[in-house]
Amino acid sequence: MWRFLTWRLLQAIPVILAVITITFFLVRAAPGGPFSTEKAVHPQVQAALEAQYRLDQPMIQQYLSYLGDLVQGDLGPSFNFPGRSVNELIFSGLPITAELGLYAMLVAVLIGGLAGVFAALKPNSLQDYVPMSLSMIGICMPSFLLGPLLVLIFGIWLDWLPISGWGNSPGDKVLPSITLGAMYAGYIARLSRSGMLEVLSADYLRTARAKGLPERVVIAKHALRGGLLPVITFLGPAFAGLLSGSFVVETVFQIPGLGRFYIQAAFNRDYTMILGTTTFLAALIVFFNLLSDVIAAWLNPRLRYQFKKAS
Repeated sequence: MWRFLTWRLLQAIPVILAVITITFFLVRAAPGGPFSTEKAVHPQVQAALEAQYRLDQPMIQQYLSYLGDLVQGDLGPSFNFPGRSVNELIFSGLPITAELGLYAMLVAVLIGGLAGVFAALKPNSLQDYVPMSLSMIGICMPSFLLGPLLVLIFGIWLDWLPISGWGNSPGDKVLPSITLGAMYAGYIARLSRSGMLEVLSADYLRTARAKGLPERVVIAKHALRGGLLPVITFLGPAFAGLLSGSFVVETVFQIPGLGRFYIQAAFNRDYTMILGTTTFLAALIVFFNLLSDVIAAWLNPRLRYQFKKAS
């Protein structure tokens, strides 16, 4: 197992380095700059700002300097928020973004898992077709369309739920969580259905039924653990995707999370904020992928045996 973890961590280094390199040069290739404004800036002021943020150095030297700072855990100063570092901005918005991602994951797991299991119990019937059709709608409908639609129905027409903000009221969290979690609920529904269909036809379930166990016991005690294994593997990258995909939802519902800084950074060419947030999210995706592999190995005896054999 330890050899597997070490190998995966070594594989993650070139992946994250590639993300940093591509992002670094792409943001600088975009038109404009962090100090480009409609009002002309005095050349001496422009030169002083560029010297302060090391933008007067050659591109390769800027890149190497950034890597050197990154190794020390320093993501650099923000161009758009003078006096504040990228580290500070990320960790000030991350708790709200993580909370939104957690609620969205709960929505996705509960709705998607129940729908997939429910559909697998009677395949190729109305009980199967309806949830699978709804899951496909959830996958295909983007959050920037689903969010305003939910606001229109439940916030304006019915006036049941708040349409913006992220306060102490539980109602503030319902629409954003559903909007963000709907697509992943669709994926989980289809994964859990396929996993359950494969397990329900396994020999050990036939043996359990032959022993006279009630069907609910067969499903709850024997089928769910193996049938939901594909979902467990999917949860790691899904949670990282929820964090990185929450920016649109945060903008639609005016949520003060990490997304507001990233969107502002994109409009204002805040190089360090864009690069720091992208690097942070790439590291999260790698971490959650690794975590999901470890959990899947712990739940699956065959994978545990393969890891022990490999080590």
